[in-house]
Amino acid sequence: MTEVELVATALATGAAAELTDTSRGVVHDLHAVLKEAVRRRLSGGGDGVRGGYGVRVLYAYETDPDVWRTRLLQVLASGLEMDEEILGAARAVLRAERRKGHITAVVG
Repeated sequence: MTEVELVATALATGAAAELTDTSRGVVHDLHAVLKEAVRRRLSGGGDGVRGGYGVRVLYAYETDPDVWRTRLLQVLASGLEMDEEILGAARAVLRAERRKGHITAVVG
């Protein structure tokens, strides 16, 4: 799994958990940390992928998960996948979800 796929899978796993499990738990909290780290990085740019477009993609999971995945992979490949804070947060989400027993795979 590439770094882009790792981050995308963690974001999808957390987003799916938010839609199906309304109780706040470890996965929900870790997903919020990851999403905020990605949002901060996206907000700092203006290269067409980052900036407003990237932030809108980040929050569009509920609208259309399939289209979201494709666009998210493009946004993440703009350098966000190299950010150690984002990678660490993504790994934490996947570890927590693995303990619960299910992962939502996102492969491009």
